[in-house]
Amino acid sequence: MRVTRRTFIAASGTTALTLALAPRAFARGGAVVRYPESGVKILDHRFEKYWVDSALIERIATGFRFTEGPVWFGDSRSLLFSDVPSNRIMRWSEETGRVETFRKPSRYTNGNARDRQGRLICAEHESHSITRTEFDGRVTTLIDTFEGKNLNAPNDVIVKSDGSIWFSDPVYGGLYEARNRKFEHPARVYRLDPATGQASVVAGDMAGPNGLSFSPDESKLYVVDSSGKPPALRVYDVAGGTRLANGRAFVDMSPGNSDGMRVDMDGNVWTAAKGGEGFDGVHVFAPNGDKLARILLPEPCANLCFGGVQRNRLFMTAGQSVYALYTEAQGSIRL
Repeated sequence: MRVTRRTFIAASGTTALTLALAPRAFARGGAVVRYPESGVKILDHRFEKYWVDSALIERIATGFRFTEGPVWFGDSRSLLFSDVPSNRIMRWSEETGRVETFRKPSRYTNGNARDRQGRLICAEHESHSITRTEFDGRVTTLIDTFEGKNLNAPNDVIVKSDGSIWFSDPVYGGLYEARNRKFEHPARVYRLDPATGQASVVAGDMAGPNGLSFSPDESKLYVVDSSGKPPALRVYDVAGGTRLANGRAFVDMSPGNSDGMRVDMDGNVWTAAKGGEGFDGVHVFAPNGDKLARILLPEPCANLCFGGVQRNRLFMTAGQSVYALYTEAQGSIRL
């Protein structure tokens, strides 16, 4: 059988789990849920165009330790995400609602992305590397050292339209996520050209670079600085397509924090939020930094992505569960 990106996910070998759930609204206790969704808090009228008043927040899967790195595969209508401490990558099927193990061990993969050929790109803690899963299932290490020293613990990863891979490499971790090692580099953001294998430092001015996302035209790169004082989202101009310039604060996430994020087709920033009840979930910001809305969850949110047939379904990895919400926004990644 010829292996293509359409058969890549199906041919990877999976084991069914008993974690599959029918989509349901969270914490409703079996009662009828009245529209509109009370967990969506509109703070600015500009968000109304993205709000579906008959859509509910659904817990689509649960039973994990700490979920991260959601990435959508439209050709198989499935979501891949990491259960980091459990050392596995999971797959949820939109068609059946079934949850399966995609890869175990995953070498404690955190962030995941998809390249322009449709292959899975992973940021692995245990191997301190960025890897690519080929269409036949082989895993290729793209980078694990820089200037002769091991990378720290690559955290989040995204792919630009030119094929270059951008990833964060902070200096935090511990035994729970297989990162109890000596860090040999400062906290940085890197750009990797997979065709040449050459990597370069594009940002080194953050205490804890974490989630990454480009603006729709790729003229800006947003980066979460989870360890900043205060914790903040930063934004940089992309100079010449390969460098960053003019780094500056975008929004202050106090009194909570953030982790991963995505940008929609209109340039709005949707960022994961952690900070307790009434803060946990996803916060949405306009391109000028104005806060538009909060999508509240009963667990702290680590990351998110857009997916579904119309790319308008927001998937949120939060604590022990994965949640979803239909919106009128569309993610800027077209794969």
